[in-house]
Amino acid sequence: MASLFDLSGKVAIVTGANTGIGQAIALALASSGADVACVGRTPAQDTADRIKAMGRRAEIISADLSTIDPVERIVDETAAKLGGVDILVNNAGIIRRADAVDFTEADWDAVIDTNLKSVFFLSQAAGQHMIARGSGKIINIASMLTFQGGVRVPSYTASKSGIGGLTKLLANEWASKGINVNAIAPGYIATANTAALQADEARNRSILERIPAGRWGDASDLGGAAVFLSSRAADYVQGHVLAVDGGWLAR
Repeated sequence: MASLFDLSGKVAIVTGANTGIGQAIALALASSGADVACVGRTPAQDTADRIKAMGRRAEIISADLSTIDPVERIVDETAAKLGGVDILVNNAGIIRRADAVDFTEADWDAVIDTNLKSVFFLSQAAGQHMIARGSGKIINIASMLTFQGGVRVPSYTASKSGIGGLTKLLANEWASKGINVNAIAPGYIATANTAALQADEARNRSILERIPAGRWGDASDLGGAAVFLSSRAADYVQGHVLAVDGGWLAR
């Protein structure tokens, strides 16, 4: 059974790999045997160093995914330096908070461009490579707001709802070509993106009261789900959004 989760010889691209969820997923994939291209605006030196300490290869690829300009370069550079692209984890994302009546076009476009547009076009670039090889795994990072509306985050909610639909669309088109496309929907994870919520005493208390597990998630809680969806164990899983939420959606 353990061999089903072995990623030895596989090459993964992880966007937003510098900190938080992206770093945790990159380290989890490496611990299961994958070599990793760590993509981000800020060089993911710590992540790469920790991967290399495991005896795996790591490459740092600097790229700003607020536009689609770097997507083909990311795939080409990964393939050239690490020998291919077997796994893509679309983790990079941003959030903007404001009441809907005050929300600006600039904040709308910034979030949609990073969280949805670049995800599609990076998936397209990686998908072309994977289809030519007849295999591959793509994991999108969704959200509780893939299922719910949220408050004061209209563009983020729209982008993560879009990720759910895009995941299913790509699975429908690419499953027959040997590509698995799925998503992970993190619950409330203690990261920089949720710092404002953690700091708000009333909001933090209301969140914890709803989570059956009774705690905020840690970024490392996403690692096992990422390894599963990247592995042969998930070969018949397609178009699924896997919630890793401490039971949030169950309540």
